Amino acid sequence: MTTPDLQISDDVTADTAMDILHSSGAEHLLVRTDDGRCAGLLTRLHLAPFQARSWYTERTAVRDIVLDRAPFATPDMPAGDAATAMHARGLDAWPVVDHDGHVIGLFSLR
Repeated sequence: MTTPDLQISDDVTADTAMDILHSSGAEHLLVRTDDGRCAGLLTRLHLAPFQARSWYTERTAVRDIVLDRAPFATPDMPAGDAATAMHARGLDAWPVVDHDGHVIGLFSLR
């Protein structure tokens, strides 16, 4: 488990999220709600429909983009179970959240 490097609020626009991903070279961004809870992971694939950069991407908040959301891994989940769930959902990384939904790390298959 690692600490997520890049985190954004769910009110950030698709344009800004694309800029952050491209400038950082990261594969994903952790998305948080206004109260700091995990809202999901946003990847380049999720942003692919917004590559044209129209007026629509300037006004679309990340919270309105379809991305991988809960359920997330928990600290007491065995690593084998987490890996199985990730394979079944086609995920390379999965947020690990506490009982309140706040991120404590990122489980990765790499």
